[in-house]
Amino acid sequence: MGTSTRWSGPRGRTGTAGEWSRVTGRLGSWRPDRADADQVLDDIAADHVRVLHRTLRADPSAFGLYEIVCAAGERLASALGVLAESGPVGADSTDAFLARFAGEVGGDGGTLAEAAVRRAAASAAQRLLDHLQTDGDPAGGLGGLAGDLLCLLYRWFFADAVAEFLRAVVAEQVRLAVPLPPALDPEDRIPEWVAGHVLRLVPSPCEEAAYLSAGSDTAEAGVDGSAGPLPEIARTLVPRSAGRVLGLITDDGEEAA
Repeated sequence: MGTSTRWSGPRGRTGTAGEWSRVTGRLGSWRPDRADADQVLDDIAADHVRVLHRTLRADPSAFGLYEIVCAAGERLASALGVLAESGPVGADSTDAFLARFAGEVGGDGGTLAEAAVRRAAASAAQRLLDHLQTDGDPAGGLGGLAGDLLCLLYRWFFADAVAEFLRAVVAEQVRLAVPLPPALDPEDRIPEWVAGHVLRLVPSPCEEAAYLSAGSDTAEAGVDGSAGPLPEIARTLVPRSAGRVLGLITDDGEEAA
């Protein structure tokens, strides 16, 4: 990607390369001094999500993204079990926890998609720590996390995986097509919008646990946090979670055509 030509998106993907060129053109024509600049940037962010979804529907193997997100989701489910027992920090410093969590969940692959899920894991973990700090527990304590926090972390990761992948796309577009001063750079604004809107697509393991455990006392511990099936329920939801955020499964649960 070290050229001075405009990035044209996923080359060689019949029917979608032109779509990526179109959203690149929209970003290239965006101007921060417009009266409606914020709304236009939100529209461009939504357009990026739509094009990503269309690309993956046309070719579910595109970028290896679905498989990579699913693999990371499996690792995340395992990490939830550890967090349920010992919390996010324990004997580690905050920075050590973030680095360890990003590596354990995101892996060490070097592709654009693998780097994106690694950043998503770090971002979700940071959100968790920020949430705990807001509630007056900056270190996360030495005890296990409650189920509602585990479910937030799970949902944040999948939303951030899409946001971080598109951040990489937008960063390349900005670098090659629309160089702007950092204060005006859409590279942060677009992923923030994406994460906020994609979050609604991610199913909650807590809601699934509550549904499955209706009338059962044995699964209730998984809902409130420290033990029980919540990590395993999260694991079973991984294909659906990845499929929904990547546009391969519609809101009604059907595979997208």
